[in-house]
Amino acid sequence: MPEETLALLAPRAGGVYCDATLGGGGHAERILRATAPDGRLIGIDRDPAALAAAGARLAGFGDRVTLVHGAFGEARAILERLALVPIDGFVLDLGVSSPQLDRGERGFSFRAAGPLDMRMDPTGGETAEGLIRRVGVDELADILRRYGEERYAGRIARAVKDAVMAGDVTSTTELAALIARSVPTRERHKDPATRTFQALRIAVNDELGQLERFLEDFPALVRPGGRVVVIAFHSLEDGLVKNRFRDLAKESGYPPDIAAKMGLPPATVKVLTRKPVEPSEAEVVGNPRARSAKLRGCEMLRTVHR
Repeated sequence: MPEETLALLAPRAGGVYCDATLGGGGHAERILRATAPDGRLIGIDRDPAALAAAGARLAGFGDRVTLVHGAFGEARAILERLALVPIDGFVLDLGVSSPQLDRGERGFSFRAAGPLDMRMDPTGGETAEGLIRRVGVDELADILRRYGEERYAGRIARAVKDAVMAGDVTSTTELAALIARSVPTRERHKDPATRTFQALRIAVNDELGQLERFLEDFPALVRPGGRVVVIAFHSLEDGLVKNRFRDLAKESGYPPDIAAKMGLPPATVKVLTRKPVEPSEAEVVGNPRARSAKLRGCEMLRTVHR
């Protein structure tokens, strides 16, 4: 939803914007074109390969672009270090990117053979195999249930734990085959490994924890009138965004000036999306991976200083 995202963000010339999940730089390029001639873009990503690809794509924008290796949950520390707070807007496009999925050696895909890795930042941290070896069966089952909504979490966790510890499963395709053998029923049009791979990826990269930290911090980082736009692909992510925007909009229900006169705590944001924006049928046909995307946005009414 590139056009819908840009419309919600409403970038302007001279503004400072942060694409905190930079990926290949598609959203960033549109923001830079919309904010010409002097808008600035801070791009954050955990994946060095994504930073390199985006750097090549955005090279023509010169010093209007600053790229930083880091996680979006670290946005506050990064922007404060760059002395850029407050900024005019954020874009977050959550989840795994197509280049990460398409490269088997990254370990995200159950359709291509690769190591049990799944790290968005391959330079450090625990791999999926390391996670499986470290946690007990009950904790592994809880991860599959909580992050993948997997109804057969218990039997999959037992099978995966035993096979990985015995050295019988060392690749993504072997893991996917084991999962398929472990479930008694199938969902139409969905590989039986989908939910388990999603859950492991979310756990390995602490994706919900990163999102919670970002949602806690952004009210202190965006100036009044600035906007925050988030694309989520998972119901847990979308729920966190929806609830945080709602809570910040309901602190009193009045704009800051009126709330002050009434002695009430003012609302922090105005929610711009009563319901999430979803991709068009045409976009889903062209990019099936977009089918579960949900786009939400809010506009800052005041900056929360703390």
